[in-house]
Amino acid sequence: MNSTNAQAYAKVVENGVQAVETVKELRNTGYRYEDVFVLAHSQDRTDRIAGTADAQEIGMKEEGMFDSLANLFRSRGDELRAKIVSMGFTEAEAAFYEKELDLGKVLVIAKKS
Repeated sequence: MNSTNAQAYAKVVENGVQAVETVKELRNTGYRYEDVFVLAHSQDRTDRIAGTADAQEIGMKEEGMFDSLANLFRSRGDELRAKIVSMGFTEAEAAFYEKELDLGKVLVIAKKS
C-alpha cells in the first residue's frame, strides 16, 4: 500500500536494498535529504538503512519533544505508530504500516518541509 496525502508520501518496500533504490528515486524527483525518512521495526536496522540510503530517521524535530520523550516509555510498536502519525498519517494508516514493519518490511516516507 502506498499513501499519498497533502503532507507525506509513503512506500512499503521488502528490504533495505529496495529502500535505498526508493530513496534515490525520490531524490531524482526533487526531494532533499531533509525530506526523506526510513523506518524499520528495529532501531538498529533503521540506523543501518538510513546510513546506507543517506536518508533521515524520524526524530524529535518531526515528532516534537513530548512524543519523543513519551517514546522512551512506549513499546516498539506504539513508538513506530507514533512516529508515523507524526509524519502526517492517520492512526489507521500508522497501524497498517506498523504491521508491515512487523513482517520485516521497510517504510520510506517523503515529506516536503
